[in-house]
Amino acid sequence: MKTERWSVDKDVDKNKSYPQIKEAASFLHKNEVVAFPTETVYGLGANAKSDEAVAKIFAAKGRPADNPLIVHISSTSQLQDIVASIPEKARKLMDHFWPGPLTIIFQKKQGAVSDLVTAGLDTVALRMPDHPIALELISTSGLPLAAPSANRSGKPSPTAAEHVANDLMGKIAGILDGGPTGVGVESTVIDCTGTTPIILRPGGVSKEEIESIIYQVEVDSSLKNQEQKPKSPGMKYKHYAPAAPLFLADGEPEWLQTVINEKRNQGLKVGVMASSETASDYDADMILDCGSKANLNEVAHSLYHVLRAFDEAQLDIIFSETFPETGVGAAIMNRLDKAAGHNWIRQKARP
Repeated sequence: MKTERWSVDKDVDKNKSYPQIKEAASFLHKNEVVAFPTETVYGLGANAKSDEAVAKIFAAKGRPADNPLIVHISSTSQLQDIVASIPEKARKLMDHFWPGPLTIIFQKKQGAVSDLVTAGLDTVALRMPDHPIALELISTSGLPLAAPSANRSGKPSPTAAEHVANDLMGKIAGILDGGPTGVGVESTVIDCTGTTPIILRPGGVSKEEIESIIYQVEVDSSLKNQEQKPKSPGMKYKHYAPAAPLFLADGEPEWLQTVINEKRNQGLKVGVMASSETASDYDADMILDCGSKANLNEVAHSLYHVLRAFDEAQLDIIFSETFPETGVGAAIMNRLDKAAGHNWIRQKARP
């Protein structure tokens, strides 16, 4: 398959017509799949109403069909066509965080979207992205777009069009290139179908920010319990992983350097993902600074880019420092834990 690639300035003007976006929208109406930028990561969009179109998402990604997808919309009128009702707490969150990196789960109207989108569930996950190209594409097409991250399943999510091309060129109809994304980690997913909203996936909107609006929110216990199956789209399988085995290292840089030295003495090529505060403390084959622990938004923004960069170095093993789980740090550590397959090494306490 030939994959078209269109470049569009991120600052699109709603009063102007963009032939690139019109052409991309025409592919969507033909039930083809088009990658597009959002404020979190690049999404892999297709007509959420069409079984044929949605099936092409799963085929392109190599994603298991029992993993539900998030539907992206550009207006509340689209929302009303898809959901059975809008709970008051969901409405408060929409008013405050939409457009933005917050996905809300509602009870769905039967037949409103393809059953492939919801994996047969009676609920549907929706969000309104805060990115002018994404909103213009959805609006121009007039379609709700099912859109997981635009990467091969299991790989780090794409924060640049080049990442999408590396994974999916020849497998999808087109890529709208709007430059690098902003937040860097995917949206927060919150289930508002019950009495108390439950965060199913930490992301670009923190628990603390949500609590400032609706006061009481729970966190899905499966995020901490590896034996439980997660309920959120995109969280059921190992994800976000670089090619080399990744281990999360909980300890001081001096201790981690001894571990690095042991692996290099064994002939292994070692990579380290470190904070700005400690990157210069390490000696390894590849050391990547992912941002300051004092500015976790910076870390979130660079996370997937750094994980992908390790692949280019053909490393044998990667170690990553850990980060505070406050604010967006919860999303950072969730993604790193998934990328590492829950593999940690910990410094022994001193006697």
